[in-house]
Amino acid sequence: MIGKAALDRGYSVLLYEGPGQGEPLRKYGMKFTPEWEKPTAAVLDEFLRMHDRTSKIVLLGMSMGGYLASRAAAFDERIDGVVAYDVCFDLHEAAARTFGAVKQNPLALNNPGVVWAYHNALWTMGTTNPEDTLQAFSNYRLAPIADRIHQDVLILAGTEDHFIPFHQVADFEKSLVNARSVTTRVFDQASGGGEHCQCGSTSLVQAAVFDCLLQRFPAV
Repeated sequence: MIGKAALDRGYSVLLYEGPGQGEPLRKYGMKFTPEWEKPTAAVLDEFLRMHDRTSKIVLLGMSMGGYLASRAAAFDERIDGVVAYDVCFDLHEAAARTFGAVKQNPLALNNPGVVWAYHNALWTMGTTNPEDTLQAFSNYRLAPIADRIHQDVLILAGTEDHFIPFHQVADFEKSLVNARSVTTRVFDQASGGGEHCQCGSTSLVQAAVFDCLLQRFPAV
C-alpha cells in the first residue's frame, strides 16, 4: 500500500520481514524482539554490501511498526528519517486493553477482535498466557530511548484508534527532544482516516507521508 506509491514518486523501496513477521516467523519460528535495530541493521548491512549507498534512508513502520521503526532509528545513524504509521509509543499500554479484558473476563474471547489479537500475540511473541504476554510487551516502550532519536520524524494518528490510546501522540512528541524535526498528522472520523493506521483512507496516508518526504527528502 505504500511501496507502489513510493515508486510512482521516484523513490526506491526496500521491503523486509523481521522476527515475528512473515517467513522469519512461519519458516524459522523467530518471534518478535523489542530490539528492532538488530534485524534492521542486518538488512541494511546486506543491502549496502550489494548496492551503492543511497543518498538518504527513511524507515517506515506500520501499526506495531510505529514502535519498531522508531526503535531502530534510535540506534542506527544510517537512518535519516522515520515514519511512525501510526503512533505506537507504548505498546504495553495498548496491549493491556486486550489482555486486561481477557484476564478479567474470559468471555471477552467471544469478541472476534479480542480473540484474534490474543492468539496472534501468543504466536508472534512466543508466550503462553496473558500474564507472560503483558510482561513481554513491557519491553516495547519508546520512552526510555526516544531521546536517542535524532532523525526527522513523521507521526500519523487517528482520533478514533481502537488500539493505540490517542494521548500517545503527545507523549511521543514530548519525548523527541533531540529529533531534527517532528511532524504530526492527525486524522479524524470525518476524514475517513480516524481509525487505526488510517485504514479507511489509504490515499490520505500516502498524501501525508509523501508531502513530508518530498519536502525533507526530495526524490533524486
